[in-house]
Amino acid sequence: MDKIKMTTPIVEMDGDEMTRILWKMIKDNLLLPYIDLKTEYYDLGLEHRDATNDQVTIDAANATKKYKVAVKCATITPNAARVEEYHLKEMWKSPNGTIRAILDGTVFRAPIVVKGIEPCVKNWKKPITIARHAYGDVYKAAEMKIPGPGKAELVYTAEDGTETRETIHDFTCPGIIQGMHNITPSIESFARSCFNYALGTKQELWFATKDTISKKYDHTFKDIFQEIFDQEYADKFKEAGITYFYTLIDDAVARVMKSEGGYIWACKNYDGDVMSDMISSAFGSLAMMTSVLVSPDGNFEYEAAHGTVQRHYYKHLKGEETSTNSVATIFAWTGALRKRGELDGNKELSAFADRLEKATIDTIESGEMTKDLALITTIEHPTVLNSEDFIKAIAKRL
Repeated sequence: MDKIKMTTPIVEMDGDEMTRILWKMIKDNLLLPYIDLKTEYYDLGLEHRDATNDQVTIDAANATKKYKVAVKCATITPNAARVEEYHLKEMWKSPNGTIRAILDGTVFRAPIVVKGIEPCVKNWKKPITIARHAYGDVYKAAEMKIPGPGKAELVYTAEDGTETRETIHDFTCPGIIQGMHNITPSIESFARSCFNYALGTKQELWFATKDTISKKYDHTFKDIFQEIFDQEYADKFKEAGITYFYTLIDDAVARVMKSEGGYIWACKNYDGDVMSDMISSAFGSLAMMTSVLVSPDGNFEYEAAHGTVQRHYYKHLKGEETSTNSVATIFAWTGALRKRGELDGNKELSAFADRLEKATIDTIESGEMTKDLALITTIEHPTVLNSEDFIKAIAKRL
């Protein structure tokens, strides 16, 4: 049969460990037989990042600015143990953090809902989308170990040389400090991305942080959201019949647990990181969570919300069978292909993405699934498939 043609490439960012194995299986079984796949390939595997001094990550992010659409495999953010394991030159920063900083986007994460995988929270009926700010805070923090007694200060030196100082702590013993930052244009982009996404999906928008404790840092986020909403979006939200409100993050957590879902919950960078894992796990599995980075100038980077599945990779290296859930990685590809189709006016490509998603969901709902889902499904007598056979079962339906 004739393969679906593409006119513009997608930026393809390969990754690490078990997700890298799945990446190739997905391409070989689900994409290449049907699409004349055009990608600009970047190897973001840890060894290649180390060999290029992480330049490959920067190049991939800049290519995304050029082509507007990217798809990314899960990657390792190295800790001390990984530095030793992979004999790295240094402890490279999170590739996702680097890409997010360059694209200045907001990450929207939502669970993939299928019949037979019921949420742990019994009253959740609709997906809850986490909108995660994708710049700064602890991901760009400067840290220091304090060896002993002394004074730690925040110091801002203006261009004219004047200094502003704030005491962090007068240490009488060893300790630690951390300096975080964010920038007003990025917070404004975050707010507009959230408001636009809410209007596009016609969903209520919440924003939650801790301004009662962080009276300058978090309060600035709250103020910027409110100013932009009042000046640019209040009438549009009223017309669309949706609402925006701010609440403290602890209040938001309590509201979320009692809600039915069906809204967007906007969070600062770290809060969004943690809460998206909580939402995805409570909806069924970390491997059933989509993630898309949307930048204000129209760039899109799709990925799975989970990590590299290290434990399964070590089993795979020993020749043992694995049953790794590839759904979120498949949906990263479908999201990117659909968006590429939309931007290029390629309806065939977008329709293929819809069909692949339907084939994936139908496979699970028919009772064929990976072990993680079989352990929690309400479907009777599910068939547990290994990593490759699950992808092949989807291919058969497709």
